Amino acid sequence: MEREELLMDYVNAIYQNINAGTQSIEDILPKIEDDSFKKVVAEIQSDYMALAKECELFAKSENISGIKGNNWWEKMKMWMSVNMSTMTDKSNRKITELLLLGSFMGYITCIKDGSDHKNISTELDEILEKLKTYQKGSIDKLIPYLD
Repeated sequence: MEREELLMDYVNAIYQNINAGTQSIEDILPKIEDDSFKKVVAEIQSDYMALAKECELFAKSENISGIKGNNWWEKMKMWMSVNMSTMTDKSNRKITELLLLGSFMGYITCIKDGSDHKNISTELDEILEKLKTYQKGSIDKLIPYLD
């Protein structure tokens, strides 16, 4: 693969991970009734959105056009998962559980993406590390809501 293709693949992997987080939070936020919990989840979403901007700026600086979020099928699966899981239980505990599962999956994906894209871009490595840090932080923020 050429360098441009490798960069595009790496930035897309990170961007799709971020998009999974923002999309699931977007689907979940309207279901949260507790204002303090809603604020925590909105802050987590804000962190993801800032990283999405970093990916977009990186792509622009490298003349990479068309970074892609998740396709409609992935979005539909997330939407259905959230709605089916919260149909009968919209408690903070249930919503926290869903968000934690997503954060853990996203963190695992970061580790795999880092391993799959070694020595391609230190700038993307830094964005990926930020994403891992945000995901760890969101896990720490969410765990108290399991009580």
